[in-house]
Amino acid sequence: MYTYYQIAAGKIVPDIDGTSAWIHVTAPLDNAELESLAQKEEVPLDFLLDSLDIDERSRFDREDDVRLIVINVPIVNSDEKESDALYITAPIGIILKEHKIITISSTENEVIDRFLEMRVKSFDPTDQRKFVLQIFQQTVFQFLDVLKKLNLRRNIMEKELYSSSRNRELQQLLKIEKSLVYMLNSLSDNDLLKQKMKRTDFLNVREVEEYQDLFEDIIIDNSQALEMANVHTNLLSSTMEAYASIISNNLNLIIHRLTTVTIVLMVPTIVFSFYGMNLDLPLMDHAATPYLVILLSLVLAGALLVIFRQKDKL
Repeated sequence: MYTYYQIAAGKIVPDIDGTSAWIHVTAPLDNAELESLAQKEEVPLDFLLDSLDIDERSRFDREDDVRLIVINVPIVNSDEKESDALYITAPIGIILKEHKIITISSTENEVIDRFLEMRVKSFDPTDQRKFVLQIFQQTVFQFLDVLKKLNLRRNIMEKELYSSSRNRELQQLLKIEKSLVYMLNSLSDNDLLKQKMKRTDFLNVREVEEYQDLFEDIIIDNSQALEMANVHTNLLSSTMEAYASIISNNLNLIIHRLTTVTIVLMVPTIVFSFYGMNLDLPLMDHAATPYLVILLSLVLAGALLVIFRQKDKL
């Protein structure tokens, strides 16, 4: 499904005539519609199809007078399973043609919604260069927002781990770790894309100082988001390693104490075993023998307890 949009009375509204500068393509998607749009707007069909591939990496391309930019943005994982990531990334395709800009995404995402809801200042779809830069900017903002949410969730899970060792908290940390991997890879790809676009002046922004400064700020913000993702990943890895060490240490302590208790209980067992045999042992016929055996067992067990406590083994 594709829709033409224009700004009217300060709001973004669909353009029934189909002559506006911005076309947005989103799900549900039909190959016939895509082919129709490609023929109508004279853009390569591959540019539309490539933008729908969930595994498409950030890149730019050019064919005749049509330019393609693919940039990845974070989205909530709607198909989340028990061990899946909380957030994944999906590509947004930006197709630039003279007096036309086409955005295409296989899923709904917060970045495009901000433009549709007019939450972006000075948004004007007729200004292609500024529109693309604003998409880049909102993408970075979305990454930063997701990273803050993931870090907040990590802190909550870390506090819960101090008082419990349930699998649920560990599974949540694993989901956060997988999400951060998606964020790191996409931020790195986006950073390379922007650096190449700046070097080749793919958007023709060098001639406008305002746009050039905005592009440089976006690249700096993306680098900061990438650094933040690295920091959060390292913190999570340290937390997982520290918790694994704590669990291993607690397990060793439990096994050690159980072994000590087993040794202490083994002494009375040996004593009673000797006097349970059909042999002539000292004091076998004495009336107080059972009490003496119990007393001897308790004394030996107590002596072992004292020895282990002095050696900090119990």
